This record gives sequence, structure tokens and C-alpha cells, in this order.
Amino acid sequence: MYFDIIIRNGSIIDGTGRDSYKADIAILGDKIVDIGVIKGASKKEINAKNLIITPGFIDIHTHYDGQSVWDNYLKPSSLHGVTTVIMGNCGVGFAPCKKDDREKLIELMEGVEDIPSPVMHEGLNWDWETFPEYLDALDKNNRDIDVCALIPHAALRVFVMGKRAINHERATEEDMIQMRKISADAIKSGAFGFSTSRTISHKSCDGEFTPTLRAHESELMAIAKGLKDANSGFMEIVSDWNEPSPEEEFAVLRKIAKSTNIPIVFTCNQRHDRTEYWKDLMRLAREAKYDNLSIRPVVAPRPIGILLGLNGSQNPFSGTPTYKKIAHLSLKERVNIMKSEKIRNNILDEDPIKDSKFPLINRISYKQMYEFGRETNYTPDKNESLAIRSIKEKITAQELAYNILIKDEGKAFIYSPLVNFASNNLDACEAMLIDKNAIMGLGDGGAHVGFILDAGFPTWLIDYWCNKKNKFSKEETIRRLTTDTAMAAGLHDRGKIKKGFKADINILDWKNVGAGHPYIVNDLPAGGKRLMQETTGFEYTIVSGNITYIKGKPTGNLPGTLVRRS
Repeated sequence: MYFDIIIRNGSIIDGTGRDSYKADIAILGDKIVDIGVIKGASKKEINAKNLIITPGFIDIHTHYDGQSVWDNYLKPSSLHGVTTVIMGNCGVGFAPCKKDDREKLIELMEGVEDIPSPVMHEGLNWDWETFPEYLDALDKNNRDIDVCALIPHAALRVFVMGKRAINHERATEEDMIQMRKISADAIKSGAFGFSTSRTISHKSCDGEFTPTLRAHESELMAIAKGLKDANSGFMEIVSDWNEPSPEEEFAVLRKIAKSTNIPIVFTCNQRHDRTEYWKDLMRLAREAKYDNLSIRPVVAPRPIGILLGLNGSQNPFSGTPTYKKIAHLSLKERVNIMKSEKIRNNILDEDPIKDSKFPLINRISYKQMYEFGRETNYTPDKNESLAIRSIKEKITAQELAYNILIKDEGKAFIYSPLVNFASNNLDACEAMLIDKNAIMGLGDGGAHVGFILDAGFPTWLIDYWCNKKNKFSKEETIRRLTTDTAMAAGLHDRGKIKKGFKADINILDWKNVGAGHPYIVNDLPAGGKRLMQETTGFEYTIVSGNITYIKGKPTGNLPGTLVRRS
């Protein structure tokens, strides 16, 4: 038989968690058609001797809602072996949307996910109003990976309620009937579920809380019933778990899951102000599982951290009046100006918080800031914090931060872990990952483009937890990146090396899998900038039977499409 691609001599980790084995793989069209000793010929043959063959990775938590409209390459995720993404998380997105509400959704996306408004104004063609029309717009673009979309609660709420949604008014019975129908129609047209946010960290660029913050239980139930009407989909939620208590809020999720049979996933991190809450949430999720309710935590394999720098979108002094006056200048100009003693003294004397539009600035301190050296250290020693270093160096922490920012022609970064690093170690992350009820995710690909770069979580999981720490086997590591996320999202045609499955494949030089130092590129619409990161060890990535990357370099093939949930 004649195939499109034959992969020979590799060790297969099929994604199920079973032991690896050696075999050849034959690909015809977009499917794996044979596994074993392949005797046929092919257009392309890949020798995978000494390499590991895995399914393509599936990332359940991303924000490529805008980038998938204007870009063919969903980097950085596609550089890290991800072949399918779920986007529309955290209740934010661009559909459904009436013409007069476009600015509201842009402001919300800018505030919540740090995508600059000029980028969205130029990049979005708004070739839609309803959610099915948005899916049709996504269908027109070819990409390097596949995308799946959730219907975002904020967009849905504003679409139905207008200004009442922004003002956090309670939805009426008529509002909820509309939301239920729109949600059902979205699922029937191909959406994979809906997402919502109940955290005060999610604000528009004007400081307004997300419209979904105080949505009543009855509203969430109505939307979930819309999914039930369509007989498909899952719910994604992020919350502070503050009001009235984790147990009482979790009880609402249990009620929704029990009434609708809709699977639910929620963000779970170790907060630095309440360091043990995550244990309660993990326990509540396990108890739900024992009661045959699918309410699963989505966790991160390392701290979710901010990269603060002059070359990014935020730095410790972004909110000061003096810095704001020079923020529009080029990096080189700002560095030269900031070397002036007068400017230095002005910035150091000013309040960086009072007029800041950065919603996370109140959550970080110099005790949680570290110089992010060229070795890309995500697990710094507590004695290396700027607060402790400043004592040793006999200067203030602010002065030390200032000195770091103007180093390396302004390209240096200060790293500040927001969650999962309360004890200056990864014990909490390890405990979360060990729980097989937890889903590995939260990389936020496509979002926080100027100060967070965590889309490389799959690479980190392999490099740190498997190779360096030997905490998980190769087989379990790959299971967490493939079948586990595929099943959680409702993707039943991928995530396994199996005959008849979609030919989404990574071929890895396992011991050399890693990521480089973050850097800034200016490749977004309107000249917008974002953080980028190269990878090593990814010898080949294949999507739908097409080779998309060789050694981290794009081939130009764009087989990625919109995936519609059936």
C-alpha cells in the first residue's frame, strides 16, 4: 500500500498511559491507518530511531479567540507540540456581539487578558454578530493547529442584557430564557461549552469588574440547561471562592452538574494569601467524583508568574506619572532617559499603584520579585528576592528593581510568581499534579501577551517533572497532555496513537525537550508586541497528516481548522 507518511523505528507512547512500544506508523490523509511493521511505501518517510512518538498535545485553557481570526500561526502554543487548543475560557471572548457592544468586549479582553486594544481594533474584522457566525468566520482561516471554541459568559450576558450586564444587575426570567436558547444554538453550531468568571482579578481596562462576577446561580443553571438541551458541551469556571465560602460555591457547581449532567472544570491554584484553599477545592472535586459528578480542577505545573520589564507591557513603575510620560517612546529612548538621575529620582519617589491600570499590581511585592536571569529560572530561591537582595546590597528594593530594568539595553525581566509559590517551592504544584482527577492546563496561550508566557507548560511538564525530577513516567506525562485533556474537552478523535485516529503527532528528542529564554517580537496587528519562546527537542510536529514544524521551524503547511463539536 502507498501512504502519505510512514514513521519508522520510533518508540511510541500512545497517550493512554500504557507502556511504550516500538512500531512503525502509517498515515494516509489526516488519519493514522496502520501501526506495526509497515511494508508499504510512502511519499515521505521519517526515521524516528532513538526518538519518542506521541499524540499531539491538547491544551484545554487558551485565549486565541482574536489571534485565530487574524493569524495563521497560533504561536507560542504550536511551538510546544500543541496541535489542538480550546479557547474562549474565563468568560471572555468576542461572540455573540452586537455592533454597539464591540468596544465593551475589547475593553474587557484588554483588561482581563492583556491584549492591547489597537491590536484587536486592527486585527478583528467583526464578520459576525451571533456565535454561529463567529464560528463561520473562524472556519475561513487556515492555521498551523486546530481550534475549538467556548461561548463566553461575558459576551453572552452583554449581548442579552446590554448595559444592565455591565452594571451587574440580576438577569430576568426573560434574559435567562434567551441565554439558554443562545447557548443551545451555540453548541448545536459547534461550540464545545461555555465559560464564566467570578474573580475580582478580571476587570476591563477601565477597572470595571467582569459582567459575570455576580451572576446568580439561576443564570448559570439556565445556561447549563442550554447545553443540556443541545446534549453536549462542558462548563469552565474561574472563581476566587470567596463568597460565601468555597464549600457553598462548590455546592452550586454540584447542583448544576447533578441537574444537567454537564461536566465542569475549574481553575485551581495555590493562592499566596490563602495558601491552603486549593486543598479544600481538590478534596471537594474528589468527593464530587465519588458521587459520579464530573467537576475537575485545572492546575498548573509551575507558578503562574509575571515577567515585568521595559520591553513588556508592565513593570514595577508603569503606574508612576513620570514613567507614563515616556511610556510611548522606543525602548532605547526610555532606557537613555531613565539613566538620568532626575528621572530616576522622580520615578522612585512616585506612587506606582495609585494611578495604575494594572489590576495585579496590588498582589505583588518586592518579596515576590526576582531577577529573571538568562537561565530562565522559574523556581528562584527566596534569598534571591529583590527585598532580601536589596538588604545585602544596601539599597532599596525599588532601586534594585530600577537597576535591573535598565540592564541589557532594557531587555531584562523581573519575575514575580502570582500563585503556586507561597512556600518558595513547587510542593503544591506536585501535589496537584499527582491527583489524577486534576487536568494539566492554565497556560493561557494567546493572552497576557506582554507579561505572562506560560503557553509552554507542556514543555515544562516534560523537561522539569519528568526529565529533571523524575516524578512522573514518560507515559503518564504524555497521558496528561493528550487523552486526559482530549476526554475532558469532549474530543474523541484525537489524543491517542491509534488506528483510525486523527494523525496529530509529535516526534520528540525526549532528553532535549526544553524551552529558551523569553523575548519580545512585534508581530501583532498595529505593530503590537508579545512574548515569544523557542523550543528544543521537538523534531517533528504533524497536524492532520501534514508536517507543520521541523525542529521548531514552520514548514508552511497550514492544515489546522475549526473543530466543531458534534
